[in-house]
Amino acid sequence: MSPHRSAGLRRRAATLSLAATLAAVAMTPVASATPAPTTAPAIAPTSPGLTAGTRLDNVRVLVHFDRAAGQVAESIAPEPGGSVVIGMIQSRQVVRVAQDGAVRVLATMPLPPDGGTTAPVVGTAAVTGVARSDSGAVYFLYCAGQGGLTGIWQVRRSGEPRLVVPLPADTFPNALVIDGKRDRFMVTDSAGGRIWQAPLSGGAATVWSADPALAPSAFFGANGMKIHDGAVWASNSDHGTIVRIPVARNGRSGRAEVRATQLEGIDDFDFTGRGSEILAALNQAGKLVRVGADGAHETLLDAKDGMQGTTAVAVRGHRVFVTNGANLAGNDPTLMLAELNRR
Repeated sequence: MSPHRSAGLRRRAATLSLAATLAAVAMTPVASATPAPTTAPAIAPTSPGLTAGTRLDNVRVLVHFDRAAGQVAESIAPEPGGSVVIGMIQSRQVVRVAQDGAVRVLATMPLPPDGGTTAPVVGTAAVTGVARSDSGAVYFLYCAGQGGLTGIWQVRRSGEPRLVVPLPADTFPNALVIDGKRDRFMVTDSAGGRIWQAPLSGGAATVWSADPALAPSAFFGANGMKIHDGAVWASNSDHGTIVRIPVARNGRSGRAEVRATQLEGIDDFDFTGRGSEILAALNQAGKLVRVGADGAHETLLDAKDGMQGTTAVAVRGHRVFVTNGANLAGNDPTLMLAELNRR
């Protein structure tokens, strides 16, 4: 069996396992969580030049979530003051975690009439990406496999979510980013291998990029996304890549170039503030890795540090937030906090 086919089968098995897990967990309300004190050439996984780079210190668990209640942490949106907003896949909820680890539910999405079985790829409804605007508004993505439910939603003070941008039923909206410079939302579609855009004021979405570098090879294509240095960067889970798509003056997309490879099962990522250096969450492997500007990478955190199905990372100043969904392995979904040491 060729290495390519073997890797494809591993990805397929992992995704099928995820689908089975999502379908098996009861969609119950979240219980109280427990606070805790032009394509580039392939790059080798590690490089001697990485040894003197950014490190993480004082790594600790901020909160343990309740796996049995569907608290599978998927995404992170930091807020001023140290709290974060998190999207919970299986419980279909958006929660806020305070600095002391206290968890408050902001919104809960209803199951679609069919129970979410028509949702692309995983066959169950899920809350995925979250984002916070400069004005403090909280938005999130809901994948329901149904028109009128799938799309970008806003959390309102009443707790009743509002649909801001509908998306086609066959999309799997995954990462949500606000492009403040152009007053628009940007959304990765893992099923269609696309990036959508829509006005921040709401309305119809259009495809911003359907570059082949975003396409899935088996299940999940474009996944995590960030805007950095005049470009949109996106991860591709199936291909294990990070791609950079330049943004033209008129806001349109240029041609994607692959900037990092061999990141199998990559989910979300963020920039450290040191040029194009990246911290990336490898979901299947349960790792947090550092990716240099040349695409070489090294592991910073793994299972011995508490990584279990690592889903997202967000950098704010010297603070690094990491979520573990414990989807494919383990049973301890967490929000972790670390200090960024830029050496």
